[in-house]
Amino acid sequence: MKNHFPLLDPLRFATALGVAIFHQMFWSWAWVSIGVPGFERTVAADVLYPSAAPFTWFGWVGVEIFFVISGFVIANSASKSSPTEFLLGRALRLYPAVWVCATATLLVLVLFGSGSASQFIVPYIHAMTLVPKGVIGDWLDGVYWTLAAEAAFYGLVFCAMLTKRITLRHVAFGLTIYSAVFNAVALLILSCTTPNDLPYLIILMFRVPAAAFLLNHGCFFALGIWLFISANRKLTTLEQVAVAVTCLSGVAEIYYFASFFLTSIPAISDQSALVPITVWATAVGLIAYGANRNRRSAGTVSREAPAYWRTLGLITYPLYLTHNVIGTEIIRVLVDAGLDATAAVFVELGMLVLVCWFISAKIEPAIRAAMTQTIAYFGQLPERLPASKRPAFSRGLGLRLPVPAKTTAALR
Repeated sequence: MKNHFPLLDPLRFATALGVAIFHQMFWSWAWVSIGVPGFERTVAADVLYPSAAPFTWFGWVGVEIFFVISGFVIANSASKSSPTEFLLGRALRLYPAVWVCATATLLVLVLFGSGSASQFIVPYIHAMTLVPKGVIGDWLDGVYWTLAAEAAFYGLVFCAMLTKRITLRHVAFGLTIYSAVFNAVALLILSCTTPNDLPYLIILMFRVPAAAFLLNHGCFFALGIWLFISANRKLTTLEQVAVAVTCLSGVAEIYYFASFFLTSIPAISDQSALVPITVWATAVGLIAYGANRNRRSAGTVSREAPAYWRTLGLITYPLYLTHNVIGTEIIRVLVDAGLDATAAVFVELGMLVLVCWFISAKIEPAIRAAMTQTIAYFGQLPERLPASKRPAFSRGLGLRLPVPAKTTAALR
């Protein structure tokens, strides 16, 4: 099967940079500027970038792109794994970077943040274990809310695999309907209320504090699964309808969150919700294009992706986990040292990319090897299923060969 999936690596890296620039050049000062607390302990709110707002405010849509890619990658992983192998693979992929980055974040918060060190203990435990904090409580770092949604999706897939009856199609259909109904109702309610009304706030609560319910974002994971299925066979008419529904549901979610931003923050009141929708649609189009080429070229000789693309994919995860607290603290130090605020952002991002390369290339593999040896010592490692023995979870996908693991192992 010809390999067209390496584009996921540079796409994820680009969206991670977009999210980082959003947090550092917009969210850090714009949210505090309207009197909403929450960033005082992590970001220098006096470092302002108002002239950059039209180009940075929509970077949050990178999260929705991440979720689509995650649905695609997890479908690929689960379709050729046993439940135990799938769960172990996810743990080996996610925990090493989280342990390193969460510990580094804790140190920065204790040394440079406001408040006592004790207030970070419980959030640190949640981060280290990847256990969602629930609706109340604090995140160690605001970006960790996405890991709650990811963990919920992995748990859903794992439970479905255990049944030996539910397939990828069933999971995709379920998430499509589940999330589409919520987003349709949410769009209706939000169109009739204002950000000061209780129903409006309740709807927004399911985006971040209650992200593990997957009500807002289930459609993005579902779309990723549909795109993976389309990479292996032509979709049926019903499945094509489901894809259309997930796309409309995703557009609805992006639209009403963008509208909330545009209404709440005067600095971007003249912007359009069509901007993040267009960015998201373009990314989805690229993934769909790669999936379509993969299906059409099935059976041909594959070509290795450039090594630097693979490297970008490995860097993305720790970069996402460190940019918000550690990155913004670096910006604060650079600005205090006399560097121009805009230049400080790009210097900081360059520094973080190098540090995250070291984490992904040197530290993560060492931790992963230690985890594997520990598991092997106390129990038996699951054997990888051969292509000829596909698990029941992949029934109906028409898989010929596994999607090359080399291009997707680093994607969560």
